Amino acid sequence: MGERPVELVPVTERVYLARGTAVNWLLVTDEAGVLLIDAGYPGDRVAVLASLGALGYHAADVRAVLLTHAHVDHCGAAIWLAKAHGTPVYCHADEVGHAKREYLEQASPLAVAPHLWRPSWARWSGHVLRSGGLNREGIPSAQPLTGEIAAALPGRPLAIPTPGHTRGHCSYLVDGVLASGDALVTGHPVLARTGPQLLPALFGHSQDASLRSLGALALLETEILAPGHGDIWRGPIREAAESAARRARG
Repeated sequence: MGERPVELVPVTERVYLARGTAVNWLLVTDEAGVLLIDAGYPGDRVAVLASLGALGYHAADVRAVLLTHAHVDHCGAAIWLAKAHGTPVYCHADEVGHAKREYLEQASPLAVAPHLWRPSWARWSGHVLRSGGLNREGIPSAQPLTGEIAAALPGRPLAIPTPGHTRGHCSYLVDGVLASGDALVTGHPVLARTGPQLLPALFGHSQDASLRSLGALALLETEILAPGHGDIWRGPIREAAESAARRARG
């Protein structure tokens, strides 16, 4: 897997998907500034800043970072933004302890090791190491997202709890776009196929809960999926969620 610069994909007039080498984040804009939904690995800081700069923003313009979950590949640059700029960081109430690193809920190197004989896993693991994927630093200032806080953020994100990948994983609807984090993806460096699917079970807290969360996503009416990994997917979210469930059940 070669390194590549960040790619910025317009999704709506207000929402942009930034595609890093191995993970995505979203930029939601309005006249008051910009909201980041997720923030890549610690090593993606330059790419996150480049994605902001491409839209005319600087780090100080980030009103908040909203985490789908607190795995290091989604909260990395948020750690720096919170420390260097005092940027507020929000997530689901059940994920706050994870974001603060009161506990750590992600795949261990020992769990990944048996898969490293596969070239795709070996390349991805190398990227993880280069990108600060072993960083265990938390965000002490992380706070739970409330309805009042969400109403004041760019795009007024609507929280859709999707536990499973982590206990407090949460997706968000913003400007008609479903930011699904890792609850529903369309690709990943270790996956052989693209299209709507779950990540490998070893990456998650509970596969059963992840499948139940797909059922919740299937009830949504939107037709734009912006996942934490993979390409934008357009079509009824019900179809995407049902396809992912069929793949997971084999």
